[in-house]
Amino acid sequence: MAIRNINKEHKENLGFQERIALFITRGVGTMWCAYIFTIIALISLPDAIESGRAAVISWMAQTFLQLVLLSVIMVGQNVMSKHAELRADAEYEVNLKNEKDIEAIKKDLDEIKKILKNKN
Repeated sequence: MAIRNINKEHKENLGFQERIALFITRGVGTMWCAYIFTIIALISLPDAIESGRAAVISWMAQTFLQLVLLSVIMVGQNVMSKHAELRADAEYEVNLKNEKDIEAIKKDLDEIKKILKNKN
């Protein structure tokens, strides 16, 4: 049984729409995007301040937090996802090495069996 590289298989089997979604997600999931969203949100802050406390609270909840936290949360998820992918790659490499070692041990055992069989 061959050991499969699931990360590689997954990337190779993505469709066109999935690739577009990943491209957009990678763009939005950056701190640069969070900075841009912060600037966009801050543009409307003066109007919210002029409109009073309720408008500022609404601006904070609906504009700033949702817009900026979207990217920041995605950055955090990307960091965790990358760590999981690196762990999976490391486990894959260990499994490949172990598979080679097991094949060598099996070969040695077969030779030992032949030697013992010939002595009898």
